[in-house]
Amino acid sequence: MNIKLSAIIKVVILLFVLSACGGGKTRNYSTTTNWRYNDPDMGGFEVKFGYDQAKGPGLIFIEGGTFTMGRVEQDMLYDWNHVPRRVTVSSFYMDQTEIRNIDYREYLYWISRVFIEYPEVYRKALPDTLVWRRPMAYNEPYVQYYFRHPAYNDYPIVGVNWLQAADYCAWRTDRVNEMILIDEGILNPDPNQLGEENFNTEAYLAGQYEGLVNKNLPSLDPNKEFRRVQMEDGILLPRYRLPTEAEWEFAALSLIGNSFDERIYSRRIFPWDGHNVRNDIKKYRGNMRANFVRGRGDMMGVAGDLNDNASIPAPVESFWPNDYGLYCMAGNVNEWVEDVYRPMSYEDFNEFNPFRGNVFQTLVRDEEGNVAEKDSLGRLRYRPVTEAESINRWNYKKAYYKNYKDGDYESSVIDGDNWTIDADDQSLTSDRMYSQQAGNETSLVNDQSRIYKGGSWRDRAYWLTPGAKRFLDEQASRDDLGFRCAMTRVGSPAGF
Repeated sequence: MNIKLSAIIKVVILLFVLSACGGGKTRNYSTTTNWRYNDPDMGGFEVKFGYDQAKGPGLIFIEGGTFTMGRVEQDMLYDWNHVPRRVTVSSFYMDQTEIRNIDYREYLYWISRVFIEYPEVYRKALPDTLVWRRPMAYNEPYVQYYFRHPAYNDYPIVGVNWLQAADYCAWRTDRVNEMILIDEGILNPDPNQLGEENFNTEAYLAGQYEGLVNKNLPSLDPNKEFRRVQMEDGILLPRYRLPTEAEWEFAALSLIGNSFDERIYSRRIFPWDGHNVRNDIKKYRGNMRANFVRGRGDMMGVAGDLNDNASIPAPVESFWPNDYGLYCMAGNVNEWVEDVYRPMSYEDFNEFNPFRGNVFQTLVRDEEGNVAEKDSLGRLRYRPVTEAESINRWNYKKAYYKNYKDGDYESSVIDGDNWTIDADDQSLTSDRMYSQQAGNETSLVNDQSRIYKGGSWRDRAYWLTPGAKRFLDEQASRDDLGFRCAMTRVGSPAGF
């Protein structure tokens, strides 16, 4: 008995010494003040230890790393807009499949139920089913049935523009976080929320949402009995969003299946090994790996052996997933990404998480510094960040007048008279990158041009390579263009 007691005492002493000497990863006290964390007798400063991000519904973890982003095949169009460049992408999450018709109909149903007094919100979110129409083709059945009929529930949504896709991502963020709070017992389900009183993640964190609160978290602050959930609790997930071009391309290539240790032994042309678009596994040998156009007028093969079995988009879990477990990263439908299009972006990209399209904003606050009220849709109001509010003055001022989306003053061919001073933040801006005056050359390259990637059921094999890209106005839509969502990975890139 004494031997056992002695051993226990030694273990306790050892743990105490390790804790005091920094042997553990976490401490229950501050190393800068020696005040204890999570102790109401010490003021009640709350700290959560051992957090590891939960995976949101529908998402697959994409472990990041370095890769060569850009062209793999010959640049047949000679656009020179995807010249190879070595970059690093941080870990993130991405939808395993494209967003389906049934997913988008759920979104529309919620809008119609909540925004009864704002029918224009529903109309604005509707996909354009007329994208199926062709002057010399009988596609009217798809206009009538593709989006609404249950036969197409699991088919990818098409006819949505970039703005609609971004709005869906924001809505999905709020619905997922609302369900998390319901599962935690903090909120009660509220099917009767209307208008601006709908649950919004940012509004909740800013104290602008009341809702049907079942309970709040117990507070360790001696002056408060309960408190709301905060970002510091790690309960709410980061927002869903469109993936950046770099993230999308990295996830599509899925080089985890094409490397040994740190050596990538060959660049992939497609989201699978080799240069062939047919499956080389014995059981499926000869079958097409993706839904695309094999040749003039050949959309699905010969009757009796249809091969890809899809004359239009196929269900989102068709074909074989890549090494990350993502379906249809080549073919089926093209997919919107977050980036604004510029032909020479590869020259300006940051080496870490490259992206073009930042619009830096800050919350609108009242004179006392409190977050302003919500708008009619329940969202908090934002305004552009001014130069004076910028944290990194030098870097921000250097590129301030190009808003991180447009060309800068020196590289623009717009005459100086076309540049204006913004009345609100005193920044130098222009609505156009190139001169649009009569007689001058025009360009579709502007802040509303967004990139899409992946190839589709209407495309030849050339567009299936992840490095290829095209662009379209953010308000335009097509019958071969959909999207999937992504989410930032917080904390360790590989997990603990």
